[in-house]
Order: sequence, then structure tokens, then C-alpha cells
Amino acid sequence: MLFVSRPLCVRSLALCLAASLATLVAAPVVQAQSSSTNTALTKQLQRLDIGLNGTYNTTRTASGLNDLQDLSVPVQQKTSSTTGALLQFRYTRSPWMGGEFNIGYARNTHNFSSTEQTDYLPLGVQTNALSFMLGYIAHPPHKIAGLQPFFGGGGGLMYFHTTSGGGQGFLKQGVGGYYYTAGVEREIVPHVGVRGQFRQLFYYAPDFYQSFLTIQKNTSTMEPAVGIYLHF
Repeated sequence: MLFVSRPLCVRSLALCLAASLATLVAAPVVQAQSSSTNTALTKQLQRLDIGLNGTYNTTRTASGLNDLQDLSVPVQQKTSSTTGALLQFRYTRSPWMGGEFNIGYARNTHNFSSTEQTDYLPLGVQTNALSFMLGYIAHPPHKIAGLQPFFGGGGGLMYFHTTSGGGQGFLKQGVGGYYYTAGVEREIVPHVGVRGQFRQLFYYAPDFYQSFLTIQKNTSTMEPAVGIYLHF
């Protein structure tokens, strides 16, 4: 038979009680920390939304003398109107503090003409036009007829990816640009809403690195858009 001294028993019992007490004390703390982490994550997700819009793109005609030095001729660049898509990622910390990242897409043709040459690039240059814009967005706290207004602006990159069939074999080109936007939105069911907006982008008229198309002028594209958004 194994005999255990009374001091040893008392010490073991004390250790067991201490361990049990530590577990009981630590459990709420761990649970509170986990709950706090989940609450913080939920709070951040509630500030995010993702929107998908259909757009109608109309670009202003740009005119100027091309970059051929002594042989310069007046050139007009007219871009075809088309439909496109706009993908938006927004983070709204407060009504007056927010940011957004936009990716726009449209497929159009850049037509070039000259008053001095009737056959000036008659087929035009077809491109997949993409915009990557980062900007500020604000949602004023007062609604208008039940609609939440917003406005903002920012800048980024316009990228013209010439197509294999209609791009004339010209190089792809990226140019800097900036934009402003304004619109309204409304949640129709929990976490899902509709959005209507107007956006205008300003950028350097693309020349696809061809001197006879370079007019060194700015142009702009107007994009009325409507779509839906998902709010976390």
C-alpha cells in the first residue's frame, strides 16, 4: 500500500484549486478578447461595399496639330460612344470620410481625321479602354427624398489596350487621369441597394506612340451609370 504524506496531499490539492481558479478567471478574458476581435472585424466589414454599374460612355472630340514638326497638319480625334461597366470598392468610415477604388471598362474606336487629308487613318483604332482610379468619397448625413447622396473625386491611370483585329497594330498606351463623381443610392433590402451616378474622367488624348496622331490635347469622357451595390 502506498502512503502519501499529508503535506504533499495539501500541496497537491492547493495546486489543483489554483489551476481551476486560473481557468475560471482566464476563460471570460479569452472569450472577451475573441468577442472584441469579432466586433472589430464586423465593424470594419460594415464600412465596406462593392458596386457593379452599367455605364454609357461619351468622349469629347479633341483637335490640334499633330507632332510632325514642319509637316504638321490639323488632326481631329473623335471617339465612338459606347456602353461599359464600372466596378467599385468603397470604404466609408464616417459621412465625410471615405475612399473608393474604381475599375472601368469600355470598348470603343478612336477615329482620326484631318481637313487636309481625306484618307487620314480611315479605319480608326479600336481599343479596350480601362480606368483604374483611387479617390475620396463622401456621404452627407442628410438624405434627399429618401436617397443617400454622395460625391467625390480622385485620380489614377487610363489604359488603352489596342485590339488584335482593329488596333492597327499600334502599341498599347497608359496615360494619367483624374475624375469627379456624384450620385445617389438607396438600400432596397438588407445589405443590397441601387445606385445612380455621374462620373467624368479627364485625361490626355491617346496617340498610341504615333507622331502623326499626337496632338497633345486633353479630352474627357462622361459616364452616367446605374447599378447595384452590396453592403456588408
